[in-house]
Amino acid sequence: MNFLAIDASTEACSVAIKYQDKVYSEFELCPQSHSLVLLPMVDRLLKQAGCLLSDFDALIYGQGPGSFTGVRIGIGVAQGLAFAAKLPTIGISTLQTMAQQAIVETENEQVLVAIDARMSEIYTARFIKNEQGFAEIAGKEMVIAPEYIASALSLTKSVEDSEYYVAGTGWQAYYEALKAFQLNSTIDIQYPDAKHMLALGQHYFEQGLAKPAEEAQPVYVRDTVSWKKLPGRE
Repeated sequence: MNFLAIDASTEACSVAIKYQDKVYSEFELCPQSHSLVLLPMVDRLLKQAGCLLSDFDALIYGQGPGSFTGVRIGIGVAQGLAFAAKLPTIGISTLQTMAQQAIVETENEQVLVAIDARMSEIYTARFIKNEQGFAEIAGKEMVIAPEYIASALSLTKSVEDSEYYVAGTGWQAYYEALKAFQLNSTIDIQYPDAKHMLALGQHYFEQGLAKPAEEAQPVYVRDTVSWKKLPGRE
């Protein structure tokens, strides 16, 4: 199976292709430049892989949570490409993508992901490696003040005593509030990378979960929006 994956949900922008069992990918940290770099990335990888959009079985996109603008840009590009090539789409969680990378690259089977959601909050979730080797969410994704992470993710003593990996920008952005749960000496996985969406996307495709391009939807998690920060708003 052949897939194209796109993510622009955080400060990073990434694209990955799985074509004829080979993987091609690009990743760039480019705050506020996603709309400029995303399509050129896609074009370069298509040329590198020697394939066309019509060669793919589905288009995988990062559905969030993350930057409202970044998520919209990523989904907009994904929808446009999927419409052009008549491809179904598969949305993958930003947090699950980072958890999947952690599972693949470390020996840990449990991952806590927390990314900076601004407004003194984090997007967070706990993931566990399932029997198929995929990051499976334990509970749900949420946006919370970092000091509430223990109760929000049900971090009981047994969980705290177990081996787990932490990923995401939230651990450094809110270090004082989260340091008790930060077991890694360094946070090597801070942003989602589209190449780790490929296996998840294929898994969901095989389960029949792909949807038409017009049904591609963002998952913001936060229901309130940034206009609340304006003077006079509450």
